[in-house]
Amino acid sequence: MFFNLGSINLDHVYRVNHFVQPGETLASLSMQTLLGGKGANQSLALARAGASVCHIGSISSSDAWAMDTLADSGVDVSCVLQIAEPSGHAIIQVDDAGENSILLHGGANQSLSDAHIERSLASAKAGDWLLMQNECNGLKLAMDIAKRKQMRIAFNPAPMSEEVQALALEDCAVLILNEIEAAQLSGIDKKDDATAALLKRFPDAELVLTEGSRGASWHYQDQHEFVAAHKVDVVDTTAAGDTFVGYFLAALDNNNDSQAALKIACAASAIAVTEAGASTSIPVSAAVELFLNQ
Repeated sequence: MFFNLGSINLDHVYRVNHFVQPGETLASLSMQTLLGGKGANQSLALARAGASVCHIGSISSSDAWAMDTLADSGVDVSCVLQIAEPSGHAIIQVDDAGENSILLHGGANQSLSDAHIERSLASAKAGDWLLMQNECNGLKLAMDIAKRKQMRIAFNPAPMSEEVQALALEDCAVLILNEIEAAQLSGIDKKDDATAALLKRFPDAELVLTEGSRGASWHYQDQHEFVAAHKVDVVDTTAAGDTFVGYFLAALDNNNDSQAALKIACAASAIAVTEAGASTSIPVSAAVELFLNQ
């Protein structure tokens, strides 16, 4: 069972020929408002991969449709509060190459009370997963509760911030980062040196690095695995990383080894980048199986 303490955002997605430059006014080619947020995306990916997941979060009471989107994919939304504060949201530019530029506003995602987090994790048992990103408040409390309950902690520290360094990351079972986040967390720019430093700092954690168009790697002590990315026509990379996180963890929880989990997650993220949007691009497990078989 997964408990995901994560953001729920409204994504305002603008298609543009190129990212807006300082001082420039640019007309977008199109605009959509969709469910997003790293937390919601990862809950959707877990659920669509076949895992049981309870989302812990908060949204504006005027945006209940976002809860419906999560629930329709099988996410337990009983621990999502509806409050008067505006929902978190993101302004996303997507250019002709499918790359994205994202500006976040925390909103309701930063309004989680200690009491709500404690209630939401009350039913968690030893061996259950706590998944977190860095778009919500309450991370330290949730990690303390998870450690006390002997849960497995998976952390995707995005967006990276100084507050992340103060968390008890040594208690994490799995750390999932991209190359920029690995450099920021380790203070080392060179990928191999950053990886080595993080493995030394967190010897009990599995370290997973997403490496964009190259693929993804898994590291644990002196063990290493790498899976190359699939070559696909890229439309939008917005939820690729979140899709990877959800599918990788679901595969691990389903007793797949690290190599198999990487393969499944890379396939899922390859499918995701061929579709526009965040939540709308995350594939179901049958599509991932078909992709791998082909």
